[in-house]
Amino acid sequence: MRSVILAFVFVFVFHAAAYDPLDPNGNVTIKWDIMSWTTDGYVAVVTLNNFQMYRHIMSPGWTIGWAWAKKEIIWSMVGAQTTEQGDCSKFKAAIPHCCKRTPTVVDLLPGVPYNLQYANCCKGGVVAAWGQDPLASVSAFQISVGLSGTSNKTVKLPKNFTLLGPGPGYTCGPAKVVPSTNFLTTDKRRKTQALMTWNVTCTYSQFLARKNPSCCVSFSSFYNETITPCPSCACGCQNKNTCVKSDSKILSMAGVNTPKKDNAPLLQCTHHMCPVRVHWHVKLNYKDYWRVKIAITNFNYRMNYTLWSLVVQHPNLNNVTQVFSMDYKPLVAYESINDTGMFFGMKYYNDLLMEAGPLGNVQSEVLLQKDKNTFTFKQGWAFPRKVYFNGDECMLPPPDSYPFLPNSARRKLLPVSTLVSWVLLMMFAAW
Repeated sequence: MRSVILAFVFVFVFHAAAYDPLDPNGNVTIKWDIMSWTTDGYVAVVTLNNFQMYRHIMSPGWTIGWAWAKKEIIWSMVGAQTTEQGDCSKFKAAIPHCCKRTPTVVDLLPGVPYNLQYANCCKGGVVAAWGQDPLASVSAFQISVGLSGTSNKTVKLPKNFTLLGPGPGYTCGPAKVVPSTNFLTTDKRRKTQALMTWNVTCTYSQFLARKNPSCCVSFSSFYNETITPCPSCACGCQNKNTCVKSDSKILSMAGVNTPKKDNAPLLQCTHHMCPVRVHWHVKLNYKDYWRVKIAITNFNYRMNYTLWSLVVQHPNLNNVTQVFSMDYKPLVAYESINDTGMFFGMKYYNDLLMEAGPLGNVQSEVLLQKDKNTFTFKQGWAFPRKVYFNGDECMLPPPDSYPFLPNSARRKLLPVSTLVSWVLLMMFAAW
């Protein structure tokens, strides 16, 4: 009975962590479309669709793995490649591309020869978020499979799918046969369909991706000189021994900004030890509007962030008047609630957050119209409820440390000795 309860608790915690309330329908779908049968197998188009609104797959890109149901091989691939060929010694004439029972596939890099390219391939595995750039949220390749079934009844679906995007965090369900995909010819006058189609759905969990947050948030305001910093060791202090100071001579060495194979960060020494900090500053207060400044700072000397995104949840985002130097898109996961928005860089202007240093930051200002029924600067209302950077939730400061209005400060209590002296003085005066 105890084991059953523990299993139930684990499943409940896992699903709670994988469910994102700001993007409840977000997932990555891997679709296999069999386009033709061959003498010993089939040719299929594999398409990766990122249906997540604000979580993209950044460099070094996606990695897809699976286990064959029988003894299938991969004769050839276009637009992608396996990382290992495996043991193909039993083949004498034509040598397959991969003979492993559990192949691992990666995207090709940009600039490969045209005969190796396929539509929506060859981006180094980088896939944009659906909400940020729908056209770039697709990646695809062609695969020729042998020693498999040659009909809908004899084909066995691959199993145990895995997805790295680029690190851990994704969990994939089993492959499921779905209605065949329809295609339009180039002249859009004829419709064709795949011979067979199956889907694999993968969902992301920050709980599985990493033990600690990857970003933190700090606050400040025009009405209080106090700056509320990120919490200490907000992202864990495991890199405290390897961090470098901003004036360290190590930073002038050649190759210091080159990423390592294990993606180990080189962080600037800070009290929070986070790769990224988001700062929210309540800047100005007008009669009908108020203004916020947002600054994103990179503290990792070995990482720059392409196609970065920032998601903020705040009740006044239903009245955004203007956003400066960034693109903005409301995220309305629930029709009756409009309190979440996504900020991202303008293409070819600031869609790249450079590595730590003088250029390792992006900034914007947001003008919001007041709702007189709800607007207030009291009790931290002007600060966001949740902040996500690149799809991962950032750690906020504790609420009791938020900048407060001067007239809401706690009244200083008189010491007991002063109160006793005052009472005695009044008694002597009356006597």
